Amino acid sequence: MLTKSTLLKYYKRKDIQEAMVEHAKNKEVGTRYGEIFGKRPDVLSYPRDIIELALQNVTSLHCSEEIWENPLSLGPTLTKKDLDELRIGWDLVLDIDCKIFEYSRICADLIIKFLQYCEVKDISIKFSGNKGFHIGIPFEAFPQQVRNTLTKNLFPEAPKKIAFYVKENIKEELGKRLLEFEQGNLSQIKDKVNLPFEEIVRYEKNKSGDKIAKLNVDNFLEIDTILLASRHLYRMPYSLHEKSGLASVPLDQNKVMQFEKMQAEPEKISISPFMFLGRNVSGESARRLLVQALDFEVKTTENLKPAKEKEYEEMTLTCPIAEDLFPPCIKLIAQGLEDGKKRGIFIMTNFLGKVGWSKTQIEEYLYRWNKEKNREPLRDVYIKGQLHHFNPGERLPPNCDNDSYCKGIGVCKPDNFCSRIKNPANYTLLKWKSFLQHKEEEENRPKRGRPKKKEEDKEKFKESQEEKKSTL
Repeated sequence: MLTKSTLLKYYKRKDIQEAMVEHAKNKEVGTRYGEIFGKRPDVLSYPRDIIELALQNVTSLHCSEEIWENPLSLGPTLTKKDLDELRIGWDLVLDIDCKIFEYSRICADLIIKFLQYCEVKDISIKFSGNKGFHIGIPFEAFPQQVRNTLTKNLFPEAPKKIAFYVKENIKEELGKRLLEFEQGNLSQIKDKVNLPFEEIVRYEKNKSGDKIAKLNVDNFLEIDTILLASRHLYRMPYSLHEKSGLASVPLDQNKVMQFEKMQAEPEKISISPFMFLGRNVSGESARRLLVQALDFEVKTTENLKPAKEKEYEEMTLTCPIAEDLFPPCIKLIAQGLEDGKKRGIFIMTNFLGKVGWSKTQIEEYLYRWNKEKNREPLRDVYIKGQLHHFNPGERLPPNCDNDSYCKGIGVCKPDNFCSRIKNPANYTLLKWKSFLQHKEEEENRPKRGRPKKKEEDKEKFKESQEEKKSTL
């Protein structure tokens, strides 16, 4: 728990203030006061701004991946075209999301090695302040234009594709590294991530046709692309973290495996010689990464995704799952929101897509929800924009432990079943699976008790005929 004295002692440091103001140039800034988020948009212009926020009990500061001409011009009614005109660039920020710190550290090390392999020279990394890491590439390292399109207008599409490209390329090695770390003990991993074996193991056929068990990291470790949406924020370098009380400190990209969380204790922090998202870059070193990621996404869309979607539907769903099996957080969002409606749409869209709803059904549901359940509805054009490139089932909604979403908008009210899951979609899919198993058991159970009415009627008719014979 961060006390006011801790906050003041830390945020009154001139070196911390100057480093944070420098990082916030041309970026939208968001503040957090414990569980409450401050008003947006906001900016940091002077070091004294931070001490004034600390006096108001600010616990952490966050800023946008997007770089804006004037962040204070931002607002909820702006269209995509308006945002593109205001945006002068964007930084790539990959968030490694895993509740096991050691697994996150291994993943961060692998991502950096892969980016170096892709000849990216301007890579930076920082500890998130709790259990993960943020890996960044500044906008200046990307080309100004790619395929006759201004790169600044490729947000959030391009960062999403880069994140997917990185994730797919390190997946095999990441599974091997995690198994090596646990000395091949799958039970150890299962216990740490609190998931059943079937959710952490996948099977692939080798050249001989035999099934080989491999570690499936997707269900417990994500290279998070949730951040990669317009006006979403990440924790600023040197900001404190509400849960851990630690600082989000920049690190040496070549010594990630040597970092320990105790090094991020506020009293131990000094300004790092390694800047997160430094602007002095060595040319367009991320050009190859961007072009390859765009090509890879096209190839994946054409050759892999339909098969995956078909397999998913056949294995899991035969029809859209009804609302009575939704988790408490989704039911609360469905009742309407005062604040956080945009985050609510993001959660609901991806949730409904994962539980079998079609794009048309999702669109109709969201328009009705927005109009009937929200006292102050969003503009229809915003929902239309969010659904324009949306493909149902393509991605999960944010995990339950992501503070910016269900917890951030005040709808995380877990029931007893919630302790078994890490994502709202898993709640409903497990309930659905249990329902189907119960239904199958009922159908296969031997029929007992009284015979059916037809059989009873036949028996009675037979008896009456016998009685007639005996009286003749």
